[in-house]
Amino acid sequence: MCRTLLSILIAFFTLCSFSQEKALEQFLADSSLVHASVSICVADAVTLQPVMEYNSGKSLAPASIMKLITSAVALELLGAQYTFKTVLGYTGTINKQSGKLTGDIVIRGGGDPALGSDYFPDHYKNFMDNWVKEIKNIGIKKIKGRVIADDSYYDFMPVPSKWLWEDIGNYYGAGANGLSVFDNTYEIHFKTSTDSSQLFIKEIVPHECSFEFSNWLIASGTSDEGYVFAAPYSKNGWLAGSIPVNMEDFVLKASITDPPSLISKMISEKLKTAGIHVSEEPTTVRLEKKFIAEPIVTIAETVSPQLSDIIDVLNHESVNLYAEHLIKELGKKFKNSGSTVAGVKTINEFLISAGIKTDGLFIEDGSGLSPVNAINTRELVNLLFYMKNKGQYFTEYLNSLPDAGKNGTLKNYFKDAVFDSRFKAKSGSMTRVRSYAGYFTTLSGKQMIFSIIINNYPGPSKNIIQGIEEIFKEIIVNK
Repeated sequence: MCRTLLSILIAFFTLCSFSQEKALEQFLADSSLVHASVSICVADAVTLQPVMEYNSGKSLAPASIMKLITSAVALELLGAQYTFKTVLGYTGTINKQSGKLTGDIVIRGGGDPALGSDYFPDHYKNFMDNWVKEIKNIGIKKIKGRVIADDSYYDFMPVPSKWLWEDIGNYYGAGANGLSVFDNTYEIHFKTSTDSSQLFIKEIVPHECSFEFSNWLIASGTSDEGYVFAAPYSKNGWLAGSIPVNMEDFVLKASITDPPSLISKMISEKLKTAGIHVSEEPTTVRLEKKFIAEPIVTIAETVSPQLSDIIDVLNHESVNLYAEHLIKELGKKFKNSGSTVAGVKTINEFLISAGIKTDGLFIEDGSGLSPVNAINTRELVNLLFYMKNKGQYFTEYLNSLPDAGKNGTLKNYFKDAVFDSRFKAKSGSMTRVRSYAGYFTTLSGKQMIFSIIINNYPGPSKNIIQGIEEIFKEIIVNK
């Protein structure tokens, strides 16, 4: 009887293993992967014993699953309740009788990645209007000076050096400033017809972002292939590519080239609208090329949502800007330098302390947008294992990952019923790159950690995604 039972169990586990290997073999046999590089690592979430491995030590471009590293280190080192602070204040003196401020209104950035973000409308509400009210409340009626944005909290290199020119003018390529605002994104509204020569800009929101464009954009087809080309701090740029025809209001989202200048300009205009005369033009510390030496009297403080909420948006919606802010914040807090380079050093030191091998990890930014980032699935799984078993904030970390077929960047993927309520992961995608990493539970109740990265496949990613889903479906059902 025992021998019979043992034979049945051996046959069952052999069949399960064969089924998983078959799914992997079929995936790798896809013609679209002939010239591609594939790396897979699946491990038991309790023992870290491998369940499936293929090229798990190969370093590949990860795309947005790089955010799993940045957000993990930020949570562990800064804490889930960590917040950022933006300070409104003034320099000089106020004449109590006339209400005249002889000095400047100062907006001092503190690295808040979400100031004025549409992701947190209830948190910030009308923060600029509230600032103007606070200025009026302390008796200021006119200003002999200017509004100056102090953007010196981070360095003045908002975009990592290894990003592509095609990306940095568009919303997803917005750089991280010491004083960022509105997700560093503005909107260009178009009305299009069937005749590309009739394409024109209806409006720019906010209007203060208006600057000179060379417009090579055409209306063609039904898809958005439009791009904005503009460098950080530039005052001109150009539009290229195509946007859909016959659109009454098509919106192209672009990155704000100089967020600190924008916020100083907007506050200056709001003060004038409120009847407070400002004698000089708005500016920034970067433009002035000197730090504010005078003491600042605080008028108001705007505090960000806590870090766990910011990371929830970061990983659900894959917001590159937030990841770039966090890597600079890590550099600021632990290396006294608000730069990407310092942040990378902090991340590598944490990974080493957590037992993660970094010799196969090449980190160039916090978001994964750089095509020269490279990581391997084995060490990413090791980090995910660390977060689950040793991390202080695993609940917040896990909650930040999208649910299969339900929300975030997984809303339209892994929709088979077998993934429902048992599969949470971060996705990554860019040209010829597809990746996923996260946690899932099998039907038998076993908890798993996984990472998969595919580089350099031709054509659309539909077949790639279907193959990935089949691999994990087999493991969930049979393991």
